[in-house]
Amino acid sequence: MKKTTTTRYDVAEHLRTPEEMAAYLEACLEEANGDATFIAKALGDIARAKGMTQVARDAGLSRESLYKALSGDRAPSFDTILKVVGALGLKLHAEAIQL
Repeated sequence: MKKTTTTRYDVAEHLRTPEEMAAYLEACLEEANGDATFIAKALGDIARAKGMTQVARDAGLSRESLYKALSGDRAPSFDTILKVVGALGLKLHAEAIQL
């Protein structure tokens, strides 16, 4: 019997267009249930797809601090989130929900 080899799935390899990146972030925002580290990790996936060095430069952050902030190990400051979202060419929006 032939052995099957697998590789680790990396969503960043599949985020090719700004529309795909925005849809991915939107889906993660819906699934996060208030978990800021989950959103940070999602932004990290998008930043890796776009190029971490360029995103760091556009956000005015060092590459190392960007990796730390978006690792998913800790919740970054909202200021950092806003800088990264802007550098990614995305925007956050609010929508009213029925309680």
